[in-house]
Amino acid sequence: MEHVRDVSELPKAHLHLHFTGSMRSATLLELADKYGVRLPEALTDALTSGEPPKLRATDERGWFRFQRLYDAARSCLREPEDIQRLVREAAEEDAKDGSGWLEIQVDPTSYAPRLGGLIPALEIILDAVETAGRETGIGMRVLVAANRMKHPLDARTLARLAVRYADRGVVGFGLSNDERRGMARDFDRAFAIAREGGLLSAPHGGELTGPSSVRDCLDDLHATRIGHGVRAAEDPRLLKRLADRQITCEVCPASNVALGVYEKAEDVPLRKLFEAGVPLALGADDPLLFGSRLAAQYEIARQYHAFTDAELAELARQSVRGSAAPEGVRTKLLAGIDDWLTS
Repeated sequence: MEHVRDVSELPKAHLHLHFTGSMRSATLLELADKYGVRLPEALTDALTSGEPPKLRATDERGWFRFQRLYDAARSCLREPEDIQRLVREAAEEDAKDGSGWLEIQVDPTSYAPRLGGLIPALEIILDAVETAGRETGIGMRVLVAANRMKHPLDARTLARLAVRYADRGVVGFGLSNDERRGMARDFDRAFAIAREGGLLSAPHGGELTGPSSVRDCLDDLHATRIGHGVRAAEDPRLLKRLADRQITCEVCPASNVALGVYEKAEDVPLRKLFEAGVPLALGADDPLLFGSRLAAQYEIARQYHAFTDAELAELARQSVRGSAAPEGVRTKLLAGIDDWLTS
């Protein structure tokens, strides 16, 4: 019988974790109580039961409901110490799951009104990331994400800001929210600004809509990574393109099921993407709402897709290779993966 290794001890990189969505349930309940925020019943029930809320975002009404829960949680982050706590706890949770490198995704405009403006908000976040990384020993950086529900000019402002802080911990530029709204090409200038400033391009695509949104991210935004990208499995030519260009897809299995993209964990096309040669980086997306963190995504690959330990190790390697981690960090993590596999 094969020795089953602990996936929480497998060194890995985490490339798809949203800021508010990284919060611990207990932390949100404490902050809501502190600020007198009445959370939606669906959210409090989920937080106290440990079961994720019943969500189905495959239609716009369902996405609005998901966004309402997310916005309620975000409204509880009001002071710099709340930001510091969230970041520190996210790093601690990742370290427990074997992550040696974390790129946390944030739209600072969402926090700016309560933190003194856009620049102060980003600086508070970056300071918190630097401190948390130092205290937990995890490499940690920021991916600034624009909101495709807002005007493309807002995205350009964010891209310029992200480039300005590239030497303070910003490594990439993303595009999130409902991909059925706002054409990718409307944000091409923002992504050009980010690329010209040396940031990697990591827009969301291929989650709520099909392969066409992945192609748009490649053609219009020159993506170096795709947030989700799972629907590319429906197009063999697109799969080959992703594999040939080694474009990493940040796949979040628990999130895909929770949002109704796929009915069951075994329906997520992990095996198809992997065997097509598409690099994958498993991510937790929003553990606050989806109920599972990074190591659990590897358990899904093992339990529902029959990934062997050697294959799980290769998934971890792909997450490291797809990251913005410096060479020394990559070398250390890759060596740790080899050690895990031979343990």
